Amino acid sequence: MEYVTLSNGTKMPKLGFGVFQIPKEDCERCVLDAIQVGYRHIDTAQSYFNEEEVGNAIQKCGVPRKELFITTKVWIDNYGYEKTKQSVLDSMKKLKTDYLDLVLLHQPFSDYYGAYRALEDLYNEGKIRAIGVSNFYPDRLADMVAFNDIPPQVNQVETNPFHQQITAQENMIKRNVQMEAWAPFGEGKNDMFSNPVLKAIGEKYHKSVAQVILRWLMQRDIVALAKSTHIERMRENFEIFDFQLSEQDMKVISELDTNTSLFFDHQTPEAVEMFKKMISERKEQMRK
Repeated sequence: MEYVTLSNGTKMPKLGFGVFQIPKEDCERCVLDAIQVGYRHIDTAQSYFNEEEVGNAIQKCGVPRKELFITTKVWIDNYGYEKTKQSVLDSMKKLKTDYLDLVLLHQPFSDYYGAYRALEDLYNEGKIRAIGVSNFYPDRLADMVAFNDIPPQVNQVETNPFHQQITAQENMIKRNVQMEAWAPFGEGKNDMFSNPVLKAIGEKYHKSVAQVILRWLMQRDIVALAKSTHIERMRENFEIFDFQLSEQDMKVISELDTNTSLFFDHQTPEAVEMFKKMISERKEQMRK
């Protein structure tokens, strides 16, 4: 495993296992499989509705808690100082742990300043080892760094070969914020797994397209989250520490960048409306 060291000295595994869209009935088994394969960094969120299943796996896995790096994210509907603080304590109960390694604000909307103040206080109380944000564009991230006592230590953003976030990474490096990639495979959009450039590079190293993408992120010093419900694919995604892409290969991959999200642009009014609707939908889901 390779690691990054966050601005506060916390060591974070560069490869993590993400549980977004893994159904509750499969999640515990998947996390146990991932830990068996060797993953020690597990990423969940309040809005994934599977924190309890992740917690069950943490409790049953047999790996000492101090060897695991557990991340969760605060959902928008829990923003605001008091709601955020209570929601994180609730997440800790679900995850069956008395501290969290990293807590992020999931989206850059609503009262994220009040929410961040709660994370700062929980950090100062020793309940969280590192704090940060997710999906914050360069201007909002600069704002958060400039006007908080504890600058965000991580920003988790969509990053893949077609949306490489070069400017965003330059901004994070300048502000000593660690970049973390969600959707490194773009959920297979744009035929990513059959892309001829990525396939050709993979054939040269006897590696899959997924392995090439994860290796490319490692060499950019970006923490990456890989997700699968199949243990064979988990193993494949984990086997990326035995080769290095050449400078030429890195350059060729850089030319795939379209500088456009494969999903949506958080900076549009439509995105705000989409998330407002999502809050209502997830409230309804919680009632079921």
